[in-house]
Amino acid sequence: MFKIINAVMSGRDVLVIMAAGGGKSLCYQLPAILRDGITLIVSPLLSLIQDQVMGLMALGIPAYMLTSATSKDDEKFIYKALEKGDGDLRMLYVTPEKISKSKRFMSKLEKCHNAGRLSLISIDEAHCCSQWGHDFRPDYKNLGILKIQFPHVPLIALTATATYKVQTDLLEMLHIPKCVKFTSTVNRPNLFYKVHEKVSVGKVVIDQIAEYIRSSYTNNESGIVYCFSRKECEQVAKELREHGISADYYHADMDVVAREKVHLRWSNSKLQVIVGTVAFGMGINKPDVRFVIHHSLSKSMETYYQESGRAGRDGLPSECILYYKPTDVPRQSSMVFYENSGLQNLYDIVRYCQSKKCCRRSAIFHHFGEPPQDCNGMCDNCAYGTVLKEIDVTGHAKTIVTMLRDMQEHEQRATMLQLVDKFKAKMKEMGASSNPTPDLKKEQLENLVIRLLLDRVLKEEFQHTAYATNAYVTIGPLWNQVLQGKRPVKLAICVAQKQNDDRNKKVSKRGLSSVLEYKLDELRKEISSSEVGIFPHAVLSTQQIALLSIQKPTSIPELEKLIGKLKAEKYGRRIAELIQNYVREEQPNCEATDADKGNENEGIKRRRKNKSPVIIESSGDEKD
Repeated sequence: MFKIINAVMSGRDVLVIMAAGGGKSLCYQLPAILRDGITLIVSPLLSLIQDQVMGLMALGIPAYMLTSATSKDDEKFIYKALEKGDGDLRMLYVTPEKISKSKRFMSKLEKCHNAGRLSLISIDEAHCCSQWGHDFRPDYKNLGILKIQFPHVPLIALTATATYKVQTDLLEMLHIPKCVKFTSTVNRPNLFYKVHEKVSVGKVVIDQIAEYIRSSYTNNESGIVYCFSRKECEQVAKELREHGISADYYHADMDVVAREKVHLRWSNSKLQVIVGTVAFGMGINKPDVRFVIHHSLSKSMETYYQESGRAGRDGLPSECILYYKPTDVPRQSSMVFYENSGLQNLYDIVRYCQSKKCCRRSAIFHHFGEPPQDCNGMCDNCAYGTVLKEIDVTGHAKTIVTMLRDMQEHEQRATMLQLVDKFKAKMKEMGASSNPTPDLKKEQLENLVIRLLLDRVLKEEFQHTAYATNAYVTIGPLWNQVLQGKRPVKLAICVAQKQNDDRNKKVSKRGLSSVLEYKLDELRKEISSSEVGIFPHAVLSTQQIALLSIQKPTSIPELEKLIGKLKAEKYGRRIAELIQNYVREEQPNCEATDADKGNENEGIKRRRKNKSPVIIESSGDEKD
């Protein structure tokens, strides 16, 4: 990171590709403080901008945002600071739309530049510039104007995900061909990746998600649930609330004020779960998200990596669970087929989901062109000893290809569900003696159709109607190889699953493990509520709470060493008082406990004389 900051400070253009939680924001925020003048930060989402600005203001850094949510007074102050240099403004956050659509803003920015006060330009989530990127934004395409208008102002572009193709596109679009490029590993060793088989009954899926949250996160740790559509977001949030979970939805159709209110409640830990579409989450600055659940399939590996990367930004163990069923594929394919490489990107994440044997983390490394690293049992395929049985389904594949070829000749079409139903009806009509063996369940047939799509034996075609775009399955480029028996088709079936005993130790949930941690958590929420615009994690991070509960500092100088001088000055007195009171209250208990331990030791000495074995059971969450 120091190399990146040094490059920016020396006036170089820089491209940074760094995993979520790696400290991308610091790469432009620290130079913004050290350099004279104003730093312009372009960021794609209002929720991200709000998070960043509130965090900086909490540290006493003069940062402002110029968006639809900016008050008239703040807008007047910002424009005056840009034009005349009045007021203390070091960092200004805007959306790309402000660059491409506001002539007034660009005029003021030019005056700021001409006066020598524009010191740095930062483009966050830069993958949105590229049409090959997974979150292409048309307004990002126009950001190349910044380097043309201000050629001598250093520009730093940052993203967590960019394939080689996207990187090449970025350099060209932003006009920074001679930039210094820094790439870090995509590995997030604290995240546990899991794909969960999704049942066809929607209510059962919600029951499973609710039970997982209730049983795994008893201290109301924060989480995100991603859904396919806005309507689905609202429904899932409603059903989670019916299960007693504090949840609300967030999507682009909401009123700006309502959306901001939900975001703030979640950021302040007054709401446990936020249920959102892709409109929520990019660059969210909440470090203590313990779980990210995908109720539906993501549209690409990049999207999934970005969304799941919202978990565990504080470096503590967190979980990323994707609920997958084959019928989710045509829902997504009908939405992405018109995008550049849309279907290919979707099929990559489908391969990730379909795999019951390969390491999830290795799939991520492979996709981003990075050498594999040890997973250390931090995915379901590595943590669980899955026993798989490969069955030959070439006969089933031949029947499916024959059916689709006949339908094509008669100008007929079938969706995946219709194809599976027609196959089962044909098998029933033919009779047991003529059926290909073994007999497959409906879910297994759906998996087979997906397998044939991925292997290009079949392909998807799309047709628009007045209300939707339908995805149909037809024969693909390699259909004849299957029909001629040149391409055997096998399907992996899970026979049994044995959990690795070490898995619970590796993925132990990091909750509030002591009374003091709980009290400190309540204090940071109280301080956050009393100071407008300050999130609890900006007062004390989860890691700082853990350190304070272990070391129990009772003076301001001791606190400074753990939480820094600024926080110690602002909140140190209240934190020190709380810890002092806790230590005083616990002292008699500790003495009593020591006495109990003495009695217990006597008992142990007596039991050692007895040679009969003693069996000691330990919790799965206990660490070595």
